[in-house]
Amino acid sequence: MSLLRSARFPAIILLVAAAAALIIANTAAGPALDDFMHVYLGIPGVFELSIEHWIKDGLLAIFFFVVAVELQFELTNGELNSARKALQPAIAAAGGVIVPIAVFLVFAAGSPAAGGWPIPTATDIAFALGVLAVFGKGLPSGIRIFLLALAILDDIVGIIFIAVLFTTDVNIGLLALAALAVIAFGVLSRFLDSRAKAGVGVLLVALAVIAWALTYLSGVHATIAGVALGLAMYQRPALQVRHALEPWVNGLVLPLFAFSAALVVIPAVSPTELSPAFWGVLVALPVGKIIGISLFGWISLRIGARGRAPHLSFADLLAAGALGGIGFTVSLLLSELAFSDLPEIRDQATLGVLAGSVISLVIAAVLVSMRARHFRRVRDIDADEVEVPSPSSPDRGQLA
Repeated sequence: MSLLRSARFPAIILLVAAAAALIIANTAAGPALDDFMHVYLGIPGVFELSIEHWIKDGLLAIFFFVVAVELQFELTNGELNSARKALQPAIAAAGGVIVPIAVFLVFAAGSPAAGGWPIPTATDIAFALGVLAVFGKGLPSGIRIFLLALAILDDIVGIIFIAVLFTTDVNIGLLALAALAVIAFGVLSRFLDSRAKAGVGVLLVALAVIAWALTYLSGVHATIAGVALGLAMYQRPALQVRHALEPWVNGLVLPLFAFSAALVVIPAVSPTELSPAFWGVLVALPVGKIIGISLFGWISLRIGARGRAPHLSFADLLAAGALGGIGFTVSLLLSELAFSDLPEIRDQATLGVLAGSVISLVIAAVLVSMRARHFRRVRDIDADEVEVPSPSSPDRGQLA
């Protein structure tokens, strides 16, 4: 389980799952696997979803619950618990949203693909921290804190996009009942440390399932239920539940989602025939994120309160921007939602997410390695300059 809680291994699993799905989808076994993903499971006539939707709407809600618990902690006790702490990463995150959207629309404006503009706005925390763990040995903690805050803010933006842009024909009554279930869940979670822990736990699971089902039936994307439950849960038990769920999310939920989302047939067309959605996402993730985060991050260093936030150079911001371009999980979900009625464009946008994220990953690995070597070299120089007096050397008192 400790391996699944590490920063490196889950990122490797995600990459392998996506690669395996892409390979299988383009073999003779692809159609059969696609048919299997569309098999319906549930209570006939009452509540049924395809296997694909159980993964994307059901299991992924658990991932968003874990993300929301982390958001709750960071906003109350962590790196975003004050405007001063959040200022620099918030400005950089704004650049990491605005510029990729602009880059995407350069390719897609005026075409049916234009609706995919939210896709390149996301950052995958698991991948970004995995790259830092593998290639960033020796980096100051300030860079990691900045990146974590940046990725969390990106997640908030992604959640808002999902809630606002991809919600249609909302049933207010069912949504109100879902909200009541979330409130009851939050109140009851305060008693999770009592002697009736087992009974409370069962009730919490039942309320969570009810809230999720009501949210789904209301027309709001079901993953929003996971967000609401994570934010509503009392913090101490929420952190304990997050710790328990983390290996399952990293080892099962996210790989299954990556596998199902990457089941895409590579179109046998020339590059000029590819959708603007493909080119927009492919360029917006690495280029848009690097430009947006580094430029707006540099601006934040000029207007922020100096001496109060971790010092970051422009080279550090370039590395953070490259890490921010690893969209993957949330970008894949946004691709599914943006083009749910246009499967051909959706598949090409998915390929753009995969290719753009891999390009960002490679660039980030290079830039992070360079920054890590720089800081290790600086520390070695500083260590060499420290003079250690020998036992036989007279001290200042003797010389006096």
